[in-house]
Amino acid sequence: MAWGFQDTQRLSPLRVALVVVAIAGCAAGPDFRRPAPPAAASYTTESLPVETAEAKGAGGAPQRFIPGQEIPSRWWALFRSEALDRLIRQALADSPTLAAAHARLREAEENRRAQAGALWPRVDGNASVGRQKASGASFGQQAIDTTPFTLHSASVSVSYAFDLFGGTRRELESLQALVEYRRFQLEGAWLTLTANLVTTAVEEAALRAQIRATREIVTAEERQLSLVEQRFLLGGGSHPEVLAQHAQLAQTLATLPPLEKQLAQTRHRLAVLAGRFPGEAGALPVFDLEGLNLPRELPLSLPSSLVRQRPDIRAAEELLHAASARIGVATANLYPQITLTGSLGSEASGIQDLFGSGTSVWGLGAGVLQPIFKGGELSAKRRAAFAVYEQAEAQYRMTVLQAFQDVADVLRALELDAQTLKAQADAEAAAKASLDLARERFELGAASYLTLLNAERRHQQARIVLVQAQAARFSDTAALFQALGGGWWKGADPQ
Repeated sequence: MAWGFQDTQRLSPLRVALVVVAIAGCAAGPDFRRPAPPAAASYTTESLPVETAEAKGAGGAPQRFIPGQEIPSRWWALFRSEALDRLIRQALADSPTLAAAHARLREAEENRRAQAGALWPRVDGNASVGRQKASGASFGQQAIDTTPFTLHSASVSVSYAFDLFGGTRRELESLQALVEYRRFQLEGAWLTLTANLVTTAVEEAALRAQIRATREIVTAEERQLSLVEQRFLLGGGSHPEVLAQHAQLAQTLATLPPLEKQLAQTRHRLAVLAGRFPGEAGALPVFDLEGLNLPRELPLSLPSSLVRQRPDIRAAEELLHAASARIGVATANLYPQITLTGSLGSEASGIQDLFGSGTSVWGLGAGVLQPIFKGGELSAKRRAAFAVYEQAEAQYRMTVLQAFQDVADVLRALELDAQTLKAQADAEAAAKASLDLARERFELGAASYLTLLNAERRHQQARIVLVQAQAARFSDTAALFQALGGGWWKGADPQ
């Protein structure tokens, strides 16, 4: 609305105040609206099975997906491992990663509080004392000798910048969005840490199972070597058979050091994740596949709920919010800025005379700053703010797409992991039966040594692959909880 001079003449002071308040209630730039949830009805093109396949042994229990079921905040407790619970409690208390995330959140909160002071009048107290000597030339007169004097002054000054177009409020809105961004980063760090601890513990358990299986194979091959050597000494075997069994035993033994190296590195990684030095890894719990229980029921969030549950999506949304508010800041800079100033104080030649009769000084002032020409700087900055918003919007969309891919990948992985484990368990059982039969036939002289050697190799490979398949089900189950957000919104405290 345009106002003319005669219109303002007819406005009462109350109406003028109401107009100013009405203007001050508006904020330049767009009001942020959260992006709508995606319209995706499912995570995968294929429908999920009612229940996954079942296999014998550790990690072989069937799993069911429960759509819409809430994820518990302490989701790792579903593995029912006291050692895992104890390790995660230690890590949450001592992790430097979480400590740094907490510090970044506090920094953002304090920056927001600092900016909030711009909404209030600024009050400053001033006091000074000075010794000076003036000449007549200072007053346009002939040079005259004056007596030096001391001037004492004390005053209070007040200034207030009207936020008529909401630039300061938009700046506060942007900083508050950054506070929320840091908060969701903290939640994300908490989720990543707990998921890494679970998967690393599963990796340790798998390595221990592989080492144990390999040592059992070594023991069996040593017994086999002793048998082959005895047969050779009795004339019932050949020297090439003895050499071949020696080679097989040496090959199996050669697989142990790499596994033990991986186990040591995994223990070191667990210590660092828990906020400890690698040398303290011996104090950490020890993990075995038999000590972990595979969750039988898996909560599955609805696709429309995922964007409110994933910390990385919420963080990307807050960056989008901050970019929207920065458009308002750049827009408000195009409009006038009104400032009121006032001061009240006293000046005297002696400090004892301050605030006495006739020493008071005061001043009032008002200023209006309207940008007229800055070479296109302000308009360019506003266009740049729109470009930043478009970048944040594209990054938000990419984060959502990546989140849906994470869930889709792990859902398919869990389904296929179960099938793989079932097939591998059957393969290991068949390889074990074949090996037992080959040994019996070899001891009776009804089978060649080559048949026995091949049976040993097949069984060794089947044992190792079976352990890896078991570990994959545990790891991908933890990955599902991570992909769905980990249940932080249920009240889990990152501290």
